[in-house]
Amino acid sequence: MKPFYSQLMAFQGRHDDFGYEQGERLRHTLLYKHHEQRRKRSRLRYDVDVQVVKEQMDLYCKGLFDELRGLAEGLQWSMDEVIHEYSGYQQDWEGSGCSILTGNGYFARNYDYYPKTYEGRLILFQPKDGYASIGPSQRIIGRTDGMNEHGLCIGYNFVNRIHPEDGFICCLLTRMVLETCKTTSEAVLLLKKLPHRHSFNYVVFDLEGTSKVIEGSPRGVFVKEGIACTNHFTEIPEENRRHLSDSQERLDDLKSHQAYILDELEAFHLLNDSYGPIFSHGYKQWTGTIHTACYSPERLTLHFGLGGDTEPCAISFRDWLNEKATLPNKIYGELDTDVDIPYMDPPSF
Repeated sequence: MKPFYSQLMAFQGRHDDFGYEQGERLRHTLLYKHHEQRRKRSRLRYDVDVQVVKEQMDLYCKGLFDELRGLAEGLQWSMDEVIHEYSGYQQDWEGSGCSILTGNGYFARNYDYYPKTYEGRLILFQPKDGYASIGPSQRIIGRTDGMNEHGLCIGYNFVNRIHPEDGFICCLLTRMVLETCKTTSEAVLLLKKLPHRHSFNYVVFDLEGTSKVIEGSPRGVFVKEGIACTNHFTEIPEENRRHLSDSQERLDDLKSHQAYILDELEAFHLLNDSYGPIFSHGYKQWTGTIHTACYSPERLTLHFGLGGDTEPCAISFRDWLNEKATLPNKIYGELDTDVDIPYMDPPSF
C-alpha cells in the first residue's frame, strides 16, 4: 500500500490573486517538476489560440482568464505557456473510470483515474465575482467534481476521447458550472452551450434534489433523468467504446443499492468499500479509485476519503463560508499501487 495525501487550499478574493497564489505555491513543488516534464510533450501535441481561449472564457466564466493571468505571474511562465498547459482548451484526456450516485440529500462520486495524474489539491475558493465552491483540482484551475455555495453539485464520467474537436476538457467545464450556476436547470443550459472537447457524462444535482445526466460530446449534448451514472451513453450510443460490460455492471449495482442508502455516509461507504461492487483497483489501467467524495447540498458538507476503506474527513463548507471552520492541512489515505504520485515522487527523466 502506498500512503498519500491531499492538501487543502482555501482562498477568498480576486481570481488573479488566487492564480498568483497557486502559481507561487506550485513553483516550489514536485508537482511542478512533473508539469515541466509534461510540458515538453504537450507543446508538440496540440496548439491553442490564446485569443480564442480568452473569448470563450470571457463569454462563459470571465474570471478564469484572470486566474490564468495570475497563475502565469506566479509561475513566472509566459501567458502562452500557461494557457497551453492549464486552460483546458484543446487538451488531451486519457481514458478513465468513475461512478456517481445521487439520492436523498447526497451526491456521491468515485474518482477513478491514474495516480500519476492526481494533483492532491482540495480547493475551497470564494471569488469576488462568481459562486464559491469546494472540490479537488485537476489541471490546476479545473475541478474533478465539486459543490458550490448554492448546493449545486457536479461530477463527470469519461466515455470516449475519439474524434475530439475544439473545446474545453471535462474538468474546466465542471469548474465553469460550479462558478456560474445555481441550479440543475442552469447547469444543463450552460453545458448545452459550452464547446466540448471529448465525450463525457456530467451529473448535476441541486438543493431541490433535481438530478440530471448530461451526455456531452463534441457532436451534441443530450439530457436525461438519472440518479446513477458510469462510463457510457444511452442517448448517443454511437459515441461509446466497444467494451461496456464493466460500466453497465457498475451502473446496475449503483441503481440496485440506491433504494437502501439512507444518507450521505452510507452512500460514501458504498462507493468506498474496496471489496464492494463500485470501487476499482485498476490503477495501472487508468481506472483505479483515487478519491471518494460525498457532497450534501442541504448541509453544505463534504465527506472526503482517499483510497479505499477510509473514515471520511468531514468538511463544513458552510462554516468555512461563514469564517467559522478550522480546516485540516492535509487528508491522508493509501492506494494499492506502486505507481508514482506526482506531488510526492520526483519525475524520472
